[in-house]
Amino acid sequence: MNTIQQAIELAEKNETEKALALLSDYQKNADDDSLFQIAELYLQWGFLIESRTILEQLIEKYPEETSLKLTLSDIFIESEEDELAITILNEIPEEDEGYVQALIQLADLYQAQGLFEVSEQKLLEAKHIDPQESVIDFALGELFFSIGEYLKAINYYERVYAKAKEIGNVAIEDRLGEAYAAAGEYEKALEFYKEEEDPEPDNLFKYGITAHQADRNDIAIKAWEHVLEIDQDYYAAYTQLANVYKEQGTLEEAYKVAEQGLERDSYQKELYFLAGDIAHQLGRNAESEEYVRQAIALEPDYKEAVLFLIELLKAREAFDEIVELIQSIKNSGAEDALYDWELAKAYVEIESFGDALNSYQEAYTSLQHDSDFLKEYGYFLTEEGRLQEAIPVLKAYLGQQPIDEDVREHVERLEQDLL
Repeated sequence: MNTIQQAIELAEKNETEKALALLSDYQKNADDDSLFQIAELYLQWGFLIESRTILEQLIEKYPEETSLKLTLSDIFIESEEDELAITILNEIPEEDEGYVQALIQLADLYQAQGLFEVSEQKLLEAKHIDPQESVIDFALGELFFSIGEYLKAINYYERVYAKAKEIGNVAIEDRLGEAYAAAGEYEKALEFYKEEEDPEPDNLFKYGITAHQADRNDIAIKAWEHVLEIDQDYYAAYTQLANVYKEQGTLEEAYKVAEQGLERDSYQKELYFLAGDIAHQLGRNAESEEYVRQAIALEPDYKEAVLFLIELLKAREAFDEIVELIQSIKNSGAEDALYDWELAKAYVEIESFGDALNSYQEAYTSLQHDSDFLKEYGYFLTEEGRLQEAIPVLKAYLGQQPIDEDVREHVERLEQDLL
């Protein structure tokens, strides 16, 4: 058994240090072919510096050897030294047999840098040289999918699919399903998702999303239920499944799914809020309030949940609790003019008019173009006897809602009162 094979077997036994020591000692006297094998092993095991050192020495001896440059470019890419990778790949001449591979790697690098047109040019040049190579078609499909040109992506994925079902451990059915779905052709997308004999949970989940978009909730429900049969901790499936049950009006089933999801993971704020929403629709307001509070506890500035809870508290006239809730949220660092507006309204209800004025004033900067806010604020100022402040606010409202004669007459009366 040669030394390199011994090192490989040691590594397979998780005796990596022994394998490295063996190779380090051997490379002192190894021939160039063996050194290249050692460099590839180092790269495979993640020892990039050691591999790079050997390859750079070999390139000095064999500057025309493309395989060395391609391997070294892999190291530069792994090390996120893209410019070095681009430089060395550009050194490979057109007549070299590794030129097409260099073009593909360059295209990938340029794509990562956001230079999509340059990436496309490199791939089209590669395709001109080798028009039958499926890897190039796949790369073009990936490029166009990444920039949202889904019909072009589909064209190239279809070419690949005619020859191969998989490229680089990527199932082409998945890509076609995603591309057709992204292009809005949901029924066509479903055809590709259906072709999978033993789908992964991620693919099943996407299948459900596509079915839902195609208004095939029966398929979506089965897909997401199957996901949860395979993986009970696939949390996004609980949310989607509960949502689709809610859409169909089967609220008890939706509530059950949401509760099951929260039993598996108590840190899903969206699922807490969804459970609270469903509980409210079922008339279980105490449970609804508790779930929504849990969502807000996980994220104090969960705006949708905060505003929902405020409406629940208004329904039972718990205005002190609204004040407490919003003050707590603001103390956590969350800022939103809608919170100030709701706080102002709550202060009015508990007759804390000075605090209400402060909150209205805080909200005004952001909400001065909201006609509903302006009207309410203007009337509040009127009630507080602050007529000189009320008039410009209500006039600003009339600038947005000029047909409101009641407010126009009210402003005219205020102006008369100031004479």
